[in-house]
Amino acid sequence: MLFNSIHFFFFLPVITALYYLLPEARRWLLILLASCYFYTAFFWPYLFLLFLLIGIDFYAGKLIEKAQGKQRKRYLWISIAANIGLLSIFKYSNFVLFNFNEIALLVGSSFQVKQLNLLLPIGLSFHTFQSLSYVIDVYRGKQKAETDLRVYANYVLFFPQMVAGPIERFSQLGVQFHQQVKFQVMNIVSGLRLVMYGLFVKMCVADPLAEIVTRVYDAPSTYSSISVLVALFCFSIQIYADFHGYSTIAIGAARMLGVELMDNFNRPYFASDIHAFWQRWHISLTNWFREYVYYPLGGNRVSKNRWMFNIMLVFILSGFWHGANWTFVVWGALHGFLYLIWFYVKGKSTAEITDPIFRKVSILATFFLVSLIWVFFRSADFYQVGQIFSALVHPKNDTQLLLPDAFALIPLVFFIMLEYQRRGERFDLWFSRHKEAVRWGYYAFFLAAILLLSGIHTHPFIYFQF
Repeated sequence: MLFNSIHFFFFLPVITALYYLLPEARRWLLILLASCYFYTAFFWPYLFLLFLLIGIDFYAGKLIEKAQGKQRKRYLWISIAANIGLLSIFKYSNFVLFNFNEIALLVGSSFQVKQLNLLLPIGLSFHTFQSLSYVIDVYRGKQKAETDLRVYANYVLFFPQMVAGPIERFSQLGVQFHQQVKFQVMNIVSGLRLVMYGLFVKMCVADPLAEIVTRVYDAPSTYSSISVLVALFCFSIQIYADFHGYSTIAIGAARMLGVELMDNFNRPYFASDIHAFWQRWHISLTNWFREYVYYPLGGNRVSKNRWMFNIMLVFILSGFWHGANWTFVVWGALHGFLYLIWFYVKGKSTAEITDPIFRKVSILATFFLVSLIWVFFRSADFYQVGQIFSALVHPKNDTQLLLPDAFALIPLVFFIMLEYQRRGERFDLWFSRHKEAVRWGYYAFFLAAILLLSGIHTHPFIYFQF
């Protein structure tokens, strides 16, 4: 089930109404059944895999808490092996087999291994990291093992964020399923407002830009350098609007049920350097790698060379987490390289740039560099990467300038203005400070744009593939 579907348009209000009509003791079952139904709309057999992981991790947490010495670590590694093993089979097995076959050909061997015909369970990467955070926190003593399987199942399967995050820790999300939730009109109003805005960002900003991006990436050699550059900038905004739109809808849908999810973005393209960008982009994933990979490796409490290694490893793993392709690995490595350059240029100080002109230049430069690196993320292979960069440096005679059509250009400009005006404030808080007449003006604009552009450009959420 997609957030931008008619199916979800009826699903969310019905579930919300039933949630508050049911007794408190029965709400857990409604959320669980709703989450299962939500997921089965994609591919129902894989729901059994999720329940398998839920069972393993739930009992691993209980066993870790009761065990002593090496036994605790043994249970931890059983959980890690189950989660990473399942993720590796479905997401990375064909990548390994493909590269094995390529190496075999290079050394002159005719031996080839047939690739597996497996469909990646949607959202598996997010489920895996969320489950691992719980088990690791129990092992570290930062989290008490959950004793109620129903609560833990809802923590993993909670439908607003189960497909593409944000990646929540149990101490932030799971504990909320123990709390009593009373009906509050403001939760409904605020949640619907976020859902509407998220749909606007996805359907009226991201999807129209996807048309331009797809046309250029399908045949980059037929377009001028300017058109290709426009497409690169369009993809930067597209992927942000696409994922930010999803996260906003997820936060809004959860709030309607009295559940608070973390913010996953904070105006990343207004970052003045690569360090600030990763503090603002996909915040839940950044926090996960910092907490469960970077710090265990020693963080910055090691030698300079080891610290550089830690940084590069985290970024490379982050890239590989996104996709089983060398292009994702290079994408992550380039961000790690830029991060190290930023560190040695700026030094260890994390003070923000104060000069307004220099800050604006830094923001534009960061956006430009990030846009170039997105090429590796968007491209299917290095051949396509080469085509894109070749089209950039070898001007064509094509005079056509690709731009969104009029109906799509207005929402795009409006979205950029909103991002600028918010100045880092959460959208719902910023929006609530406006006068009622102004808010209804926004509502009318969002709704009109959604209705006008609905069905014209429809694309799946980009991060669903991860």
